[in-house]
Amino acid sequence: MKRISILGATGSVGQSTIDLIVRAPEEYQVVALTGGRNIARLAADAVALNAEVAVTAHDDLLADLRAALTGSGIAAAAGPAALIEAARRPADWVMSAIVGAAGLAPGLAALEEGATLALANKESLVTAGPLMIETARRSGARILPVDSEHSAIFQALAGEDRDAVSRVILTASGGAFRDWPLDRLAQATVAEASSHPNWDMGQRITIDSASMFNKALEMIEAREFFDFAPDQIEVLIHPQSIVHALVGFRDGGLMAHVGPPDMRHAIGYALNWPERQALPVEALDLAAVGRLDFRAPDLARYPALRLAREVMRRRGLSGAVFNAAKERALDHFVAGRIMFTDMSMVVEEVLEALSDTPEACGAGLTLDVVARMDHLARMRADQVVTARRT
Repeated sequence: MKRISILGATGSVGQSTIDLIVRAPEEYQVVALTGGRNIARLAADAVALNAEVAVTAHDDLLADLRAALTGSGIAAAAGPAALIEAARRPADWVMSAIVGAAGLAPGLAALEEGATLALANKESLVTAGPLMIETARRSGARILPVDSEHSAIFQALAGEDRDAVSRVILTASGGAFRDWPLDRLAQATVAEASSHPNWDMGQRITIDSASMFNKALEMIEAREFFDFAPDQIEVLIHPQSIVHALVGFRDGGLMAHVGPPDMRHAIGYALNWPERQALPVEALDLAAVGRLDFRAPDLARYPALRLAREVMRRRGLSGAVFNAAKERALDHFVAGRIMFTDMSMVVEEVLEALSDTPEACGAGLTLDVVARMDHLARMRADQVVTARRT
């Protein structure tokens, strides 16, 4: 029986993971579930899965969680330290699906304990890729990609000579505004940016898809996870979201991973790796699909892609700066303080201001160093937004 923990259980990836677990309860023992403010969902899932512990990230909700778990025998805890403690509990497989930079420390803790980490939290590799990879190497842990694009690359590379790879292509739906006139983007509302044409995801990642900041993060993640050179990493707009990624080889051939837009495939692949098991994923009817469309992304529409290449060029702590500034810019957009198109401008200003500072270029990558740079970048993003509003 495989012991598993799900960090970020109440989000879309966490819920898809649970959907797979409940279909084969005899195969899994659930150790820990963690979540945010959706206490009812967290408690209900913990009871249904007979978890050992349920943890909310928010200290002020501990009493509510304990009340919801009354009589279940399931332990309850709250706060950042409790999240890390949950991640350190002995487990064979840990899903890292906490959204944003908050997922780094718990994921790193799971790696330190030697668990296989199914990584849906792209920010971990963006902000601290070398630290994650080295920690896994030291402890004997393994990182398996769960982002659909990186899972597709991982699968396409199975059994292949890595030295024969010439290029990788990440596909992107283009998000909610892929066909909008450019002059309308500045007036895009939060509600409009929160509606994805293909995927059912949380609000923040859906807005990131509309701005393509999610794809920018995935470019950096591909650089860190697979050690590709920046000029090997390409992006194509693919509105159908059926081809998740392509790997090109030096003989000119392309290996494509094709499947429906259902995260349970990538999750299930990581859950069962190195084997393949039957999954409750709809069989793709290519005749019904009829056509697959691709086009180059417009960098005027998606400046985040240009900024990602700058981060890959600079490396160091530029990824931590980029991600922190992006998260704060998104906060300000959701709060109505800046326009949709202002987000990339804020990130670029912070990146230019901090990426070449002594703090960003200092030797030694540790969790504390990343956390300090994250804090500096968030403060700088707030300053940039305040200056724009005055």
